[in-house]
Amino acid sequence: MAMPPIQFDRASGALEGANLWERTAALALATGSKISSHFSHRGYNMCANLLRKTLAERDIDIKLNADATFAFPYGDGYWSKLLNRSFSYENELELLFQHSADVDYTLLDCGANYGYWSVLVSSAPYGSHKAIAIEPSSQNFAKLKNNADINGNRFEAIKCAIGAARGTARLSGSKHEAFSIAGDGGDGGEEVPVLALDNLIDDGKVSAGGKFLIKLDVEGVEIEAIKGGTRLLRGDSVILCEEHGNDPHHTVSRYILEQTPLKLIVYDPRSNLLETVTELSILDRIKVSTHVGYNVFGTASAFWQDRISALNAARRAQ
Repeated sequence: MAMPPIQFDRASGALEGANLWERTAALALATGSKISSHFSHRGYNMCANLLRKTLAERDIDIKLNADATFAFPYGDGYWSKLLNRSFSYENELELLFQHSADVDYTLLDCGANYGYWSVLVSSAPYGSHKAIAIEPSSQNFAKLKNNADINGNRFEAIKCAIGAARGTARLSGSKHEAFSIAGDGGDGGEEVPVLALDNLIDDGKVSAGGKFLIKLDVEGVEIEAIKGGTRLLRGDSVILCEEHGNDPHHTVSRYILEQTPLKLIVYDPRSNLLETVTELSILDRIKVSTHVGYNVFGTASAFWQDRISALNAARRAQ
């Protein structure tokens, strides 16, 4: 029988249900995140995953806020940074989601992994939004479903990959945060269904006239995903795409800027604002770390452009 999960409250720092060794590990995981944050957490995942081998297999339920609980296997290298209470995950997305709490939008969480953003965005402090979490990996999907369950099934989980058109693909990879349908898959991996974003309209999951924030964390198939969302992206939508630090050509941003009608918006840590850019060289300055991803936004919506201007005005006034 599975052991009950450890409980950790990010607001208070309270850790419950852990034995002495698990408490020691929590301290090591939090301290390691604080130290490695000075160099973009390089090496952190590897060290945490080594430590995990010494721990009993069980989940940790992290209370992200009073209305959001996020579970993952204790010691997981990617998610254990959340034990460091000063760590902010994808702070440029956090900015937009927090500022959009009062907007009636739906989150399309593509490449949802274990559902972190679906859990948060559907919680009361973020506006209790409708969210659809889309994840192709069987391994990840089981954990995503668990996070839907422990949060009252308030968001929908769909097991598929996102691409340019409906079909199937082979998913491969060794890290849960980096499974992809971009490679040839070889002999390994699993066969997964593929949907285009616009198929969500065809299938009655969403209506074309709605407002959407579309998170595309789809490990190398961002451009195909954008191509499959022409109708959605014509309306009041923003795509939130990962631009990888190890890509000096800024492929995703270049495609948004040069091949689509979308405005390209990036978070500039120097100004602490979401800047509309027409010149890709700004990314040479922003992408300082080759082993992490940077989120860029694309939108053709006057509504969302106004909201982002208002967000910037609020930050300037702080």
